Amino acid sequence: MHRYRPARPYGLAEPFFPCKMKALWRIRRGAFLHEMIFSLSTHWNAHRHTSGEELIQEILGLGFSHVELGYDLRLDLVPGVLQMVNSGAVTVTSTHNFCPVPTGAPAGHPELFSLCSSSSRIWQAAQRYTSESIEFAAQVKARTVVVHAGRVQMTHFTARLLTLADSGKRYHPKFDRVKDKLFLKRDKKASEYVDLLYAALEQLLPVLEKHDVRLGIENLPSWEAVPTETEMQGILTHFDSPHISYWHDIGHARVRQNLGFANHLNVLDKLSPRMSGMHVHDVAATAYDHLMPPRGDIDFGHFRRFIKPDTVLVLEPAPGTPSDDIVVGRKALEEVWGVDEET
Repeated sequence: MHRYRPARPYGLAEPFFPCKMKALWRIRRGAFLHEMIFSLSTHWNAHRHTSGEELIQEILGLGFSHVELGYDLRLDLVPGVLQMVNSGAVTVTSTHNFCPVPTGAPAGHPELFSLCSSSSRIWQAAQRYTSESIEFAAQVKARTVVVHAGRVQMTHFTARLLTLADSGKRYHPKFDRVKDKLFLKRDKKASEYVDLLYAALEQLLPVLEKHDVRLGIENLPSWEAVPTETEMQGILTHFDSPHISYWHDIGHARVRQNLGFANHLNVLDKLSPRMSGMHVHDVAATAYDHLMPPRGDIDFGHFRRFIKPDTVLVLEPAPGTPSDDIVVGRKALEEVWGVDEET
C-alpha cells in the first residue's frame, strides 16, 4: 500500500552524515551505543490493567526492563508498581506529569493544569500537583519528570492547518494565510504566558533540587503550545541548572516540521546539549503520530548523533498498539542506531 510522504517544509534538505562522522560513530559504537536503554511508557497499557504488578509484568514480557510511568497511572495501580520497583524487577527512568493521576481528577491528562495558566487557581494547582509528581518520581527513583508546560489561550489555528494539510493544501495560499494569522495572534499574547511559566519554574526549582530530579519540558506539536523552540532556548539560558532540561518528542517535532513551524534537526542542534530525554514514535502523513517505527515516514538514523549515554529513550506507542509492533519498533531502532546484540 502506498504511504503518503509529506514534502519537507520550505524545501529544507535534511542533513547528511559525512564519511568521517560515520567512521567516528563506528569507532564510538562499542564504547557508547551498546549502553543504550529503551524504556516503554505505561501509557500504552495502563488503561487495561487493575493491578500495578500485572501492568509492569506485561511490559517485562516484551523484553523491557525500564519504563516511563505515564500521566494516566491511577492511584489503584501505584501499590503494585511500587512493589515491582522496590523488588528490583523494573527500573523507572521517567514519569510523565501528572503522575500519579491527582485525587479527584476524572482521568489522567498531561494538561489537567497549566504551569502558564492566566488563572491563579489553575496555576497554583499546576505547581502543587507538579511538586507531588516530583516527589513521586523521587520515590520510584526516576531521573526526570516530563511536563507539558501549557498553551496560549487563543483560537486553535493549528487544527485548521492540519485540516488543510490533510486535504492536500499544504502549499496553498490559504495555508499560508492561516499560518500567518496564527503567528501574529500568538505573538501578541505569548509574553504573559511565558512569564507565568518562568514564575512557575522559579517555584519548582527548589523542589527539584531537594529531590534531585530533572524537569523535562516537552515540545508539543501545536504552535499555540508553550514554549516554542526560541522560548525554550531562553528558558535554558535563564535557568542554568541541571534540574531544568529540554525533553524532545521526535513525533511532535516531526509534526511541527510538517506544518512549517521549525526544522526538526536544526532544533536539536541548538537544544540537545540540555536535552534529558526523548519520546520516540513515528509519524505518517502530516500528524498521524504515536506509531512504532518503521510504520511512519521518519528516518531515525538522523537522530543517532544527538543521543548521549545518559539520554532517556522512551518508546511512546498509542494505547492499543499491538505488542508485536512495539517489539519490531525497538528492533528497528536498535538496528538503525547501531545497538550491539548483547544489549
